[in-house]
Amino acid sequence: MLAPGDTIGILGGGQLGRMIALAAARLGLKSFILCPDKDSPAFQVSAGHICAAYDDFAALEAFARQVDVVTYEFENVPLATAEFLAARRPLAPGAKALATTQDRLAEKSFVRALGIETAPFAPVDDLASLEAAVAAIGLPAVLKTRRFGYDGKGQVIVRPGEDLTAAWHALGRQPAILEGFVRFEAEVSIVAARRADDAFAAYDVTRNVHREHILHTSTVPAGVSPETERAARSIACAISGALEYVGVFAVELFLVGRGAAERVLVNEIAPRVHNSGHWTQDGAATCQFEQHVRAIAGWPLGDPARLGPAQMTNLIGEDVHAWHKILAEPGARLHLYGKDEARAGRKMGHVNRLRDGEGC
Repeated sequence: MLAPGDTIGILGGGQLGRMIALAAARLGLKSFILCPDKDSPAFQVSAGHICAAYDDFAALEAFARQVDVVTYEFENVPLATAEFLAARRPLAPGAKALATTQDRLAEKSFVRALGIETAPFAPVDDLASLEAAVAAIGLPAVLKTRRFGYDGKGQVIVRPGEDLTAAWHALGRQPAILEGFVRFEAEVSIVAARRADDAFAAYDVTRNVHREHILHTSTVPAGVSPETERAARSIACAISGALEYVGVFAVELFLVGRGAAERVLVNEIAPRVHNSGHWTQDGAATCQFEQHVRAIAGWPLGDPARLGPAQMTNLIGEDVHAWHKILAEPGARLHLYGKDEARAGRKMGHVNRLRDGEGC
């Protein structure tokens, strides 16, 4: 268990690492960052940092000496890096969660083995196996790389009559997975936390809207049935227990059917604090970043109760230039990430809008 004054090591220096560091500081903990990007936003708010590649083992050794526990803000940390650090300091979440969630085929197989429903899927290693997968699953379908895809990257929609060879080449002819197309009513997610002793806490299900494959808004309440809410919590609890997970994570879900037929299918697991949980900074009794710090520190989990209706809107690229107008808007809580260049598709900040209640 950590004590105030101890140091959390964070792999990754983006906005998620920044917000973990800010939450840690409020609880009297320090943060030390390792990231290869010299302009990392988390560097601005940490007690110290090392600017080095994730496979620089001399830098990792120096990093480990500075910290009391290691966590990460993104799921593509090299497994060798995670294992190297885990041999020197407690690593939370552990390498098992990384190994499972870094590979879409491993992740889907893991979820299915728990008896949890997903879209139909099949492995694709070459053009012949793509043709076999299409024959088994049908079209339309989504062809995704097994590794390193996010915000719509690393995937191609394959529609009836389209050339499979072209789709295979468009994906770079690399190990992939074909997923059946799900006719969903909405995309939702659940953000939750687990501690090493099985203590578990989940936030309310969030309804998400994407624009150009990037999350645009997350809204609570999500407008799902109480049964669906309970099912999502049960799914998150089962996944975290099976992964022996420590920290905050998200399960992205497809909401399918209506009324009595409403149910959720697992789309992806994110082994980290999550964009769709940003509303908790102002709309929950304990925000997701503090919850993550509590979990990895071995401290009691905080109350995840929602304080009222809330909506998070991402500020992408040039959207950030409306900061002055947002600050003048009643009920709006602005969070900027300290990035110096507003590029197209780049997450520059977000705004939480509360219709009732006060934030954390």
